[in-house]
Amino acid sequence: MQPTRPRRIVLLAYEGMNLLDLTGPLQAFASATRRHSAGGPPLYELIVASAEGGLVASSAGLSCMTVPVALLDGGEIDTLLVAGGCAGDTYVAPPELVNWIRRRAPSVRRLASVCTGAFMLAAAGLLDGRRVATHWEWVERLRRLHPQVRVDEDKIYIRDGQVWSSAGVSAGIDLALALIKDDYGHRVAIETARQMVVYMKRAGGQSQFSVPLTAQSRENGKFSDLHAWIAINLHRDLRVERLAEQANMSPRTFARSYASEVGCTPARTVEAMRMEAARRALEETTLPLKAIAANTGHGTEQNLRRTFQRLLGVNPAEYRQRFSSRESDQQPGSFGAR
Repeated sequence: MQPTRPRRIVLLAYEGMNLLDLTGPLQAFASATRRHSAGGPPLYELIVASAEGGLVASSAGLSCMTVPVALLDGGEIDTLLVAGGCAGDTYVAPPELVNWIRRRAPSVRRLASVCTGAFMLAAAGLLDGRRVATHWEWVERLRRLHPQVRVDEDKIYIRDGQVWSSAGVSAGIDLALALIKDDYGHRVAIETARQMVVYMKRAGGQSQFSVPLTAQSRENGKFSDLHAWIAINLHRDLRVERLAEQANMSPRTFARSYASEVGCTPARTVEAMRMEAARRALEETTLPLKAIAANTGHGTEQNLRRTFQRLLGVNPAEYRQRFSSRESDQQPGSFGAR
């Protein structure tokens, strides 16, 4: 049932935020309101706020007009959403916003963050013990800074009780659509998705967009030559014994040393590299699935399908249809909402 008054959504902005982290969800809520409010109260009342109000510059250089958060004190807030983004490699949560969020959170029905906005909610002590999503590139930093937060590195968005969080940038739109569905049902959400020409719910997780070899960036170069060799020998038998031989180590010593240096097992790295090669082949070539499976070490087309379904939640044909860079592979409407 539609409420008798609009739900108030407050989106927090601050210097250096990612523009799309703010405007993506904002547009989704606005589109839902514009399309479904005829003859009744608006679905949402949208407020963009900042610590001091006025113009706030995004990381893209475009400034947004905001109201000061002090103006919202004493007023009802249905959903408080924090955008992400920052300058440099360290997220510094603005203390004035952290304190305000901490103070207002008990009276807010729903809290949400996009991308590194999760750092601000964590700084306010609101994510302890909760499952949380953030941009794949910031997962380890969030874990180190807030070890009490249970960070899921693959999810596009996560709901844990009254707290919702999403991965980076465009994932804020996925999050907003999920919030709209939670508020007004599937029909309103999917019509909003169609209006915005996006998927109502994307299959798979962040691993289909991020480089799957993040673990390699954590090693000190000890296995760089081995990784290069693996990359050109994906079609071969790459069991631990063979990798150990290539690294001039005993299998036991190799497995222990590799896990210590890289942070995952050799088998996990091989799987990730094979998946990356298969994804690129689907995106950039018209090779049949059978050939891609053989070339990337998956063996059979059936094994390739199983791996894609397990890791990405889509089959290879669906992945090619959505992400191929070749015009001839695009089907009319393949990027519309489903």
